[in-house]
Amino acid sequence: MKSYLSLIPIFAKVHRRQNRMTLLCIVFSVFLVTSVFSMAEMGVRMEQTRLLSKHGNVSLQDLSHSEMVQSLYLAAAILFVLILVAGVLMISSSLNSTVAQRTKFFGMMRCIGMSRQQIIRFVRLEALNWCKPAIPAGVLLGILAAWILCAALRFLVGEEFSYIPLFGISKIGIASGILMGLITVLLAASSPARKASKVSPIAAVAGNPEYKKKLHHAASTRFFKIETTLGISHAVSSKKNLALMMSSFALSILLFLCFSVLVDFVGYLMPQSSSAADITISTKDDSNSLDSQLPDTICNMEGVKRVFGRRSCFQLPVKRNEKSGSDTADLISYDNFDLECLAKDDMLKTGSDLSKVYENDNYVLATWDKDSPLKIGDQIQIAGTELIIAGLLKYDPFSSDGLTDGQITLIASSATFVRLTGISDYSLILIQTTKNASDGDVAAIQDLIGSSGVFHDSRSQSTTGTYTAFVFCIYGFLAVITLVTILNIVNTISMSVSARIKAYGIMRAVGMDEHKISKMIVAEAFTYALSGCLVGCAVGLPANKWLYDCLITSHFDYATWTLPVKPLLMILLFLFLAVAAASCAPSKRIRSLSAVEMINDQ
Repeated sequence: MKSYLSLIPIFAKVHRRQNRMTLLCIVFSVFLVTSVFSMAEMGVRMEQTRLLSKHGNVSLQDLSHSEMVQSLYLAAAILFVLILVAGVLMISSSLNSTVAQRTKFFGMMRCIGMSRQQIIRFVRLEALNWCKPAIPAGVLLGILAAWILCAALRFLVGEEFSYIPLFGISKIGIASGILMGLITVLLAASSPARKASKVSPIAAVAGNPEYKKKLHHAASTRFFKIETTLGISHAVSSKKNLALMMSSFALSILLFLCFSVLVDFVGYLMPQSSSAADITISTKDDSNSLDSQLPDTICNMEGVKRVFGRRSCFQLPVKRNEKSGSDTADLISYDNFDLECLAKDDMLKTGSDLSKVYENDNYVLATWDKDSPLKIGDQIQIAGTELIIAGLLKYDPFSSDGLTDGQITLIASSATFVRLTGISDYSLILIQTTKNASDGDVAAIQDLIGSSGVFHDSRSQSTTGTYTAFVFCIYGFLAVITLVTILNIVNTISMSVSARIKAYGIMRAVGMDEHKISKMIVAEAFTYALSGCLVGCAVGLPANKWLYDCLITSHFDYATWTLPVKPLLMILLFLFLAVAAASCAPSKRIRSLSAVEMINDQ
């Protein structure tokens, strides 16, 4: 052995299984950054190609002034920082557990003359040694992911992504991934290296001192059984490890809640409606002059998936109550499919009862905003008929800004509208085409309409593909971050059990059975999860509201922040299930070892 540093590859080979999760954390960190920056550069190249086709020439200054290019690199930079923080927390937790497990080893190194600086260098180089297999693997996975995403955007989404390059190699992406791996590991190794250097030579004889602290009182069994109390005590005994685990859980919740706002933001920027039409036929003067039989005729034509229509009457005199006096309202008819889409798109406020509107009865829906005086259950009189508000829309879909501006707009079923007004013809007919609808099919519909209506083909204006691409990327990032968190949970719990394996062996020797030791491990894991989730919610919910106000409320007046119950329950449930699953492997390992094997474990 030429140097004490020769122990690093030997130790890595012997403890390959213990290091597996840490390696995976590095791989995923490098993979995320490589894929993010690679996709950003592919987006820049796509924008360059688009500008070239439009202007014939493009300079670096033109690209730098492009709003899309600025947004891409700004988003990539923010993601770089977030991934860096997540990676440092996860790898630091793993290294802290490794150092705690090898206190006796570092004490022996001090006994044979290794200085503190050499210990620090040893731990840092050991961490960098993990980068040899992890960084290339992460870079290759990131390049492959970028290729797959580019192909999906180009062939499945199309539209403006038709210019995105395939099989492009991003030097920025590769450099960013390598830099991420090195920075993450060096930052994560800093604190554990200092901790290892403080181990005194006497620890080689005394063993691991971390679990031999003087106890001032016995574990209380007032609220929990002894094994549960010991598990909680193990979790809180190391303040630094508890803080790292809490931070890891909290960061996952924070990221999930913040990125769920981005999904809403994309939805406001590119509203997606299940009733969005590919072709619309309207009247020139907003009158109800389109024949009531026309939808049935069009429905039987080639390339047509669905046809539905709307009728409208504007400025109808209404009376809300004696105090408010007379007013006016617009009345719009919705077919059953149109009404179903309101519920499907989550456009109704809580408490709305859509089922009442379907019937030929006196129930209607009303548009709403913050200043609207209408409430569910209010009555409005039109043409001597009392109408009851069965539900409210979250905003006014008939205005450009989503606000009612004091105008009352009511939505009734087709049957109710015809009964109230006596009008059966349509003012607007909406057509959804099939995926394989040809231009000839659309032309046949236009020929049928002739001059009886205004024909508008909006197929090229669909933003469904772009919306799906953005949402897919956001949820893909969240999925990988959640996966890295799970790996960290599994790794930390496994390392914690390994560090206390002798203590568990002694407990087995004095009569504690495997079931109670398993409960102890589960209690420790859930202590990490519960404390981390409390901190995550305390930080994540205000961050969610702040981001919602900055991105959405400040630009869309009709938007109102509500508690993100579904995303919160989703991430909490997922994390607790992950903790439960992570406790199984260490418990299984404990059950497979005898007390003697556990006490003699090295």
